[in-house]
Amino acid sequence: MKARDVMNRRVTAATPRAIGRDLALQLLSGMYSGLPVISADGKVIGVVTEFDLLRAIQEGKDMQTVRAEEIMGQPPVCVEEDEPIEAVIAKMTAHHIIRVPVVREGKLVGVIARADILSHMIEPEFVTVVT
Repeated sequence: MKARDVMNRRVTAATPRAIGRDLALQLLSGMYSGLPVISADGKVIGVVTEFDLLRAIQEGKDMQTVRAEEIMGQPPVCVEEDEPIEAVIAKMTAHHIIRVPVVREGKLVGVIARADILSHMIEPEFVTVVT
């Protein structure tokens, strides 16, 4: 199994100019724990996580003016779309990350969350019965 087999192809990414407040709102939606930051040509240049926002607040930065490019983690940990899932798991566990951007020649093509891998690796033992 390869990264492309489990990745979510619908990805929300931030621009380097996205402000802290807007980043926080995206993360608070519950759908994301981190957002890839991409350049104008679609290359992943960083990732902003909840921890990055907390660190910015701790440092006294204003969420209305601080930009993604100022607080993003870089270089980003990414996986290639043809990487074996075992290599993806190894990167995720080594770096303690919940979601990892998937790239093709550096450009964002998807994202993989831990839950995506788990849902593809296990056989369900529960069923829903509707009467």
